[in-house]
Amino acid sequence: NIMGVTTFTNEYSSSVSPSRMFTALIIDSRNLIPKLLPKFVKDVNVIQGDGGAGSIEQVNFNEGSPFKYLKQKIDVLDKENLICKYTMIEGDPLGDKLESITYEVKFEGRNDGGCVCKMASSYKTIGDFDVDEEDVKEGRESTLGIYKVVESYLLENPQVYA
Repeated sequence: NIMGVTTFTNEYSSSVSPSRMFTALIIDSRNLIPKLLPKFVKDVNVIQGDGGAGSIEQVNFNEGSPFKYLKQKIDVLDKENLICKYTMIEGDPLGDKLESITYEVKFEGRNDGGCVCKMASSYKTIGDFDVDEEDVKEGRESTLGIYKVVESYLLENPQVYA
């Protein structure tokens, strides 16, 4: 079976500084996301490693989510350049058509002190299944939803991760 890889890119702009967004969404997300989105995310646990590159995290979802859990491996965690790369290796979002999804997230500064978050997601399919925009729309919208919740929390609480 030849596996296809389809990549989609996305950008999100924020008035919050890149380092605060990176800390909230990447470094401290396992504490922050369940706190801000308790209806959906129950908890996030490091099940292998120390939380850095090579670690594996399990995200457990609550009743409000269509999914039960997922596992992701952290491939790259570059705190200096604000880049994170991780791969979803197991869990309900993969279904029976996807082997894995790799995400690369990069936070870049803007002149006004805010940031641009650049996201690339690569879908590795099983067999000859093709991924199209519709298939990834829901995941992208939930990611943007999380970003907006985190951003408004950071704007309301300027002392957090300052």
